[in-house]
Amino acid sequence: MSRVVMFVFNDCRTDARVLREAASLAAAGHRVTIIAGPTDPSTSVGDREERDGFEIVRVPVPQRWRFYWTWLRYPWRMRRWWVGRVGRALHRLPIGLVELAGLAGAALVTIPWAIVRAPFYALARRRPVPPGGSNLDWLVRWRWVVIGWAERAAEAAPAADIYHGHDLTGLEPAGRAWRRSGGGLVYDSHEIFLESGSNAERPRLLKAILARSERRWTSEADALVTVNESLARDLGARYRPRRTVVVHNCPARWEPADPRPDLIRSATGIPADSPIALYHGSFAAHRGLEELASAILRPGLELVHAVYLGYGSQRTMLDRMAEDPRYGGRLHVLDAVRPENLLPWVASANVGVMPIQPSTRNHRMSTPNKLFECLAAGLPVVVSDFPEMHRIVLEAPSSPLGAVCRPDDVDDVARAIRSIVGLPRDEQEALRARCLRAAHERWNWETEIGGLLALYADLGRGR
Repeated sequence: MSRVVMFVFNDCRTDARVLREAASLAAAGHRVTIIAGPTDPSTSVGDREERDGFEIVRVPVPQRWRFYWTWLRYPWRMRRWWVGRVGRALHRLPIGLVELAGLAGAALVTIPWAIVRAPFYALARRRPVPPGGSNLDWLVRWRWVVIGWAERAAEAAPAADIYHGHDLTGLEPAGRAWRRSGGGLVYDSHEIFLESGSNAERPRLLKAILARSERRWTSEADALVTVNESLARDLGARYRPRRTVVVHNCPARWEPADPRPDLIRSATGIPADSPIALYHGSFAAHRGLEELASAILRPGLELVHAVYLGYGSQRTMLDRMAEDPRYGGRLHVLDAVRPENLLPWVASANVGVMPIQPSTRNHRMSTPNKLFECLAAGLPVVVSDFPEMHRIVLEAPSSPLGAVCRPDDVDDVARAIRSIVGLPRDEQEALRARCLRAAHERWNWETEIGGLLALYADLGRGR
């Protein structure tokens, strides 16, 4: 069996796909180490964790760049640093005189620079800042945070037979480690990275820089692994990988308790006769958070409660919405739960709603984890009418598994929710049973992992 090192830029505490792949490879006899990012991005200390037969090694990101970048961009934000350094020097007199002289010299440069920078900063504040910061901030963070971490992560990696990079941020250190030690190289692309999050809003020139790096490593990789057929075709056309393996983000087969768990009602106090429309996962822009909230205000959904279970940058917005009297206490925000505890919470709802917006090519080709988690819990779904999700929900032999909607049309989102929660009880139970059966027969990790295990067996034989 092979020695495998995976790279992922997050802290790998809740990344279900990475954890499942590592556990499955370890169970198949491979020795697996995950090199991950730190839990606290500001820390300079790493840590190690043993989990499910594999090891997670967390490598801190470089920190020194932040000092120089803050000085260049926002020199007035260095006040506390100056006060602290001057205070320490004064306490060390007379030895501190040398340090005080150096600080005085630095001040002669910093004060004029702050005066020059201030009007530019004032003008820049009048323009909206995109998510992820300005293009210059984004580019600097990519070079000194992502690439800086990649260099450290590659150095921390033990010698291995196969290096497995998750997304472009993980492919960079995997490629560096592979070039140093040889062996196999696998690129696991969870999405079209350059069309995800704040990356999608960047100018073509900036994205072209990253695309060049992605193209180089992908062309040298033994295989591309991705999450659905649409992404496989798109990435295949872009980068011409030697081999492509599709591994959907499905959880393992699961059987709900009888009676079904009711954890959401216990946590929120929602009445037993009020249907629950659940959104779970990342609270991020363009995920349909506002559309779900608006949908429950439409006619026919007066008893429906919208529940948001997760984490992310839009949490403050959701908390404010939950206090808005328009919703009459029918909007609830709950903290995320660990992946291994998630399915009983999902099974507590009446419908899973994921009206992902058609804002990027990446979104339009997505099959989010939450879709498969809902099916695994026997929960009918309302999904955006995008090709991959349409195929799974309406075109599979066991379909329908819910309803599709035009995600940017609140009335259509409401219609789709109503088409499920308005069914007679026996039809709702039959729909739940179909979802669970589809998960047991097709959309489960035990089925999906076969392709990855076969890839690793072939790479081992080739080696």
